[in-house]
Amino acid sequence: MRKIIIAAAAVALFAPAAIAQEGTASGAAGGAVTGAIVGGPVGAAVGGIAGAVIGTAIDPPPERVVTYVREQPLPAQPVVVQQEVVVGQPLPETVVLTPVPDAPEYAYTYVNERRVIVDPQNYTVVQVLD
Repeated sequence: MRKIIIAAAAVALFAPAAIAQEGTASGAAGGAVTGAIVGGPVGAAVGGIAGAVIGTAIDPPPERVVTYVREQPLPAQPVVVQQEVVVGQPLPETVVLTPVPDAPEYAYTYVNERRVIVDPQNYTVVQVLD
């Protein structure tokens, strides 16, 4: 009974976020399979919700954005930050971002010897290329 209550609480907490974007389908399916293996039917329900939330978090940029960023010359002065550059984590706002033409929802920079595609609204790393 306790597992069912925990699963219901997880559904109540995470379901609205899981419905927010299209990237949830593969995350939900993968989470449900993993949850079913570990915890049976209740595990499948909780795993599906958790997987959907993770799938919603960061959608990769379109290939045209990735191609554009890969084709840009490297900057003369490299930027180094103390933190690890990880998808889903923000960069310091002191890092200079360059907007991607025709895709204002993306910007890029070159940090710690890696090309990084960023959400310019919140400096969150969307994809690390190099």
